[in-house]
Amino acid sequence: MGLKWEFPGGKIEEGETPEEALARELSEELGIDATIGRKITTIRHNYRNGGVIEIGFYTVTEYRGEMVNHIFQQMLWSPIGDLPTYDFLAADLTLIRDLADGKLL
Repeated sequence: MGLKWEFPGGKIEEGETPEEALARELSEELGIDATIGRKITTIRHNYRNGGVIEIGFYTVTEYRGEMVNHIFQQMLWSPIGDLPTYDFLAADLTLIRDLADGKLL
């Protein structure tokens, strides 16, 4: 879904925990060695085409290395309150609203 904003991450491979998968994905996508913290929330999203996904969102408590954009068109840091102004993937919109409203901090 090109030209939409999204959070880094991806599919869990066989034998991985969600936290291990996120750490691997952050390494592959951003070149960092991240320490994964607590789960913030889980969102299940039904796409209009019939596809269903379940996404777990986690905190990153620290990371080592300098972020390098390996796969995204653009990346940036943004204040939480500004997140709703970006065109995110539909599956992320509930999280975006809850973060901006201070419900998940």
